[in-house]
Amino acid sequence: MAGKKKTADDDLRTEILRLIRDPKYRPLDKVEIADALGYDAARRNEVRRALRDLEQEGEIARIRKNRYVLPDAADLVTGTLSVHEAGYAFLTNEKPGQADLFVAAENTGTAMHGDRVVARIIRGAELSRARTPRAEGRIIRILTRANETIVGTLQQTRNFFYVVPDDPRLVHNIYVQTPMVTAARRSQAAAATIGDKVVVRLEAWESRHINPEGKIIEWLGPRTAPGVDILSIIRKYHLPLEFPKAVFEEASAIPETVTLIDGREDLRQQFIVTIDPDDARDFDDAIQVEEIKGGWQLSVHIADVSAYVRPGGALDCEAQRRGNSVYLPDRVIPMLPERLSNGVCSLNPHVDRLTHSVFLQFDRNGRMRQTRFARTVIRSGHRLTYKQAFAILKSSARDELSERLHTAWKLAALLRRKRFEHGSLDLDMPEVKVVVDKMGKPIRFERVDNDESHQLIEEFMLAANEAVARELKNRGIPTIYRVHENPEAERLVEFREFVLAHGIRVGDLTHRDEVQKLLAAIRGTAEEHPLKIGLLKSLKRARYAMMPLGHYGLAKVNYAHFTSPIRRYADLEVHRALADRDVSRRSSRATSQLSAIADHISDTERNAAEAEIDAVKMKKLEFFESQLQARDPQVFDAVVIDVRNYGLLVELPEILLTGLVHVSTLADDFYVFSPSQRRFVGRQHRRRFAVGDKLRLHVARVDQFKRQIDFAIADLRPGPNRPPRKHRR
Repeated sequence: MAGKKKTADDDLRTEILRLIRDPKYRPLDKVEIADALGYDAARRNEVRRALRDLEQEGEIARIRKNRYVLPDAADLVTGTLSVHEAGYAFLTNEKPGQADLFVAAENTGTAMHGDRVVARIIRGAELSRARTPRAEGRIIRILTRANETIVGTLQQTRNFFYVVPDDPRLVHNIYVQTPMVTAARRSQAAAATIGDKVVVRLEAWESRHINPEGKIIEWLGPRTAPGVDILSIIRKYHLPLEFPKAVFEEASAIPETVTLIDGREDLRQQFIVTIDPDDARDFDDAIQVEEIKGGWQLSVHIADVSAYVRPGGALDCEAQRRGNSVYLPDRVIPMLPERLSNGVCSLNPHVDRLTHSVFLQFDRNGRMRQTRFARTVIRSGHRLTYKQAFAILKSSARDELSERLHTAWKLAALLRRKRFEHGSLDLDMPEVKVVVDKMGKPIRFERVDNDESHQLIEEFMLAANEAVARELKNRGIPTIYRVHENPEAERLVEFREFVLAHGIRVGDLTHRDEVQKLLAAIRGTAEEHPLKIGLLKSLKRARYAMMPLGHYGLAKVNYAHFTSPIRRYADLEVHRALADRDVSRRSSRATSQLSAIADHISDTERNAAEAEIDAVKMKKLEFFESQLQARDPQVFDAVVIDVRNYGLLVELPEILLTGLVHVSTLADDFYVFSPSQRRFVGRQHRRRFAVGDKLRLHVARVDQFKRQIDFAIADLRPGPNRPPRKHRR
């Protein structure tokens, strides 16, 4: 029955679209459309539901008097709104290949950041007055609110209470009722006081001329209380903390030791190692590399999560809902319960584990000669950290482990060189790990560079992912691919202007080789980090899809995620497709179901990435705020990455944090800004500040609401020849 109902729904949607696309169609409302299609009053609800779904999907749009048209026919655009802190916004057009729409602050209406909206084009790109011509629009309808709840800080004026959202892109403060404290609700939302973190449920917001209103539904605690900052991140991004009871029950039924080894290839006597971060608790992947006649054999062994997580079960449904694990400074919010993620699925050393293995043979030139896949059982002999592996690679081989690791690096280095020759972009950037104490306070930062130990694992995982994607594509087996579509030429032209403004010569970035030349030219310079971030913003975001659309950044035609099924649901689905490739009656999911899963996990991945970035940023702000109260505050090394008329934009390379040295703090002279040379020059002492200069800084100010940090130069003192200031009487 479900299948027939779906077919009937599809037929009705097709009829509606055929009617509205007819050249003689005039805008009709839902009743008129039902009549035109021959649906009587008893079946109008079917038409209403179909119209609602088509509108939500952006296939049709509703105009005045609730009449329906094709969006293009009425200059309407459907998409997701991205609001800037200053109030203006951009609407990401959902139609492939269509440019974004600029929305001025006064034209956003009551839409907020992240909302899915319909906008009317009010000025074409040809009439744009901006430096980068874009069509301009006005929001006319909100299809879906991105947030029913908002996390923020409670504040008060003389007459009312309001909440300042944590997300600066939510530019409106939320009015709330007076949070009266009562004995019965002392621990609930009513206990909130000024400066506390709270969760607010938004009420209907009808007019832009008054601020939105809401109700405090949860009190998180004082902003500076231990754990409140991360809890606010968890609430802000709607991250699940607890697993449902049914999930725990299903996980508890799984044995903690491996028993399902019948029919698997037994590799327990092979020399297999894992290489992971120091603090890793779940190990997805293990490797083995051997030099053979004429080349190498690479074996990549991935935890066989699909052996334990069955489609449709409680574990599967919850893993799909979460989409991925989330890594915050003080905790991991896992996709799977700890019994699996850190236990029976994790490739811990010296214990039997079920794996899905990819065997790849390469010739001396790094060309793949043979590929084989098998479900296996392994016993990892060594658990190395990246630091340990790096130390081994930097010293001479002394034992079997170091000899094998050096052999592995020979192959990885070759594959890496071949990959970049083929057009892959070097977009790797160092990361900074925040180390916190037991109370969650940040105590130091550890910079994690993409050294040889990371590159070794990266190349082998890329090779396995590509081989699996090619196998599934060639066999025509439906699965989920990792895709990174080609960027829009307009965005790359804009980025080129940004590069030129930094005084760097660059060619036509719509050609891949010019992008590679730029990345090579800026490697190791002061501009490398900001320009790489600018380039990433100009590229499309990688996502999951059913079609193998290729990966622009990696320059690969076939690519899928296969190597991290403990922490990514996409990989689990790919494992299932690969396991069933030889089964005559495959149990693969329906195409529509896989497509919906791909869209969902693209969203959960984006949400997790934003939560992780937000949490690290919050901990950095907390660390520097503590420096303001420190008796002996630290002095930090920094480099000037840009010069503006209001000050120096600086980056702390070891912490990957940007801040501002305001021109008013340059107290040793009167500095004149030179826009053409992008530098400040002291009028008396001729001291210069320009891009690339290295400075020693201390913290001057931290703005938690704007999430900005101002610095001052540590060794800067007023010069002896500077005339004294005249004091006003």
